[in-house]
Amino acid sequence: MGETEPIVVVIIDDHGLFSRGLELLLSAASEGRIKVAGRTESAEEALALVRRNRPQVALVDLAMPPPGGVGAIREIAHHYPQVRILALSGTDDRELALEALAAGAHGFIPKSSDPDVLVPPLLSLGGGLSVLPTSLLEALVALRATRRPGVMAKLDDDEVSLWRLVAKGLESLEIADRTFVSERTAKRMVASLLRKLGVANRVEAALLAGRVGLLDDEPAADDEQA
Repeated sequence: MGETEPIVVVIIDDHGLFSRGLELLLSAASEGRIKVAGRTESAEEALALVRRNRPQVALVDLAMPPPGGVGAIREIAHHYPQVRILALSGTDDRELALEALAAGAHGFIPKSSDPDVLVPPLLSLGGGLSVLPTSLLEALVALRATRRPGVMAKLDDDEVSLWRLVAKGLESLEIADRTFVSERTAKRMVASLLRKLGVANRVEAALLAGRVGLLDDEPAADDEQA
């Protein structure tokens, strides 16, 4: 078998010196695991950059002129939902970070972080995971939970059971086995559940399950089946 293909990344940042330095650093530090396919200093050109390069991950600076980083994230997430988005910010503005996540970002890292720490998060994003500081993730889930006090009322019994499986960390194939459906159908069911819960991914769904006590009163039958 050949070597694993590198994760294709694009950088959207209006500071040319920073984005060029970041490109060089990622190319050197990732040992060939990350390939920067293109850069732009304009949020307005972000969508065209993604269209040309078809990256797996887009790095987006939040502090850019209108439409801004959040606007760029929203457009990329809408037109290319398969692209994973990592928001970067030179400030500790939690509200701006939450706005970026609400717009569709899958991760957030302050620009004040050591540049070397960017490689593992990018690899994680390319692998389908989310990357968030614990404090920010907790704030996001708490915010969404307070806005959805009646979340349980939106779900039927099957969806609640599915939520329990997701909260336990089961993968799509395991969920398919438990619910007697195909893996593709299981993925569709989970995607529909996440939309109903108003969360971006399975990690947030699990945290929200903890907040509402979903697993506290889990039926004994579930444990027996496990």
